[in-house]
Amino acid sequence: MPPVKMYTTAVCPYCTRAKQILKSRGVAHIEEVRIDLAPDERDRMMALTGRRTVPQIFIGDTHVGGCDDLMALDSRGDLMPLLQAS
Repeated sequence: MPPVKMYTTAVCPYCTRAKQILKSRGVAHIEEVRIDLAPDERDRMMALTGRRTVPQIFIGDTHVGGCDDLMALDSRGDLMPLLQAS
């Protein structure tokens, strides 16, 4: 399973929901980058994604997007193949 990285903040219901979805699909470890604790990480996230909102989710080198993007990917059946890629 490729590594999963998520840019988050402390109080973010969408971050919580995204983590629940990923864990329900077998993701045991999510590398969380708290942009509320490290403002330079917000700058890095914005440079990588062009977005200001959290969560911003990466599976391996693939930028999935936010929680809505993750849910759409899952409902299309495209999340599990991405998680199962080596």
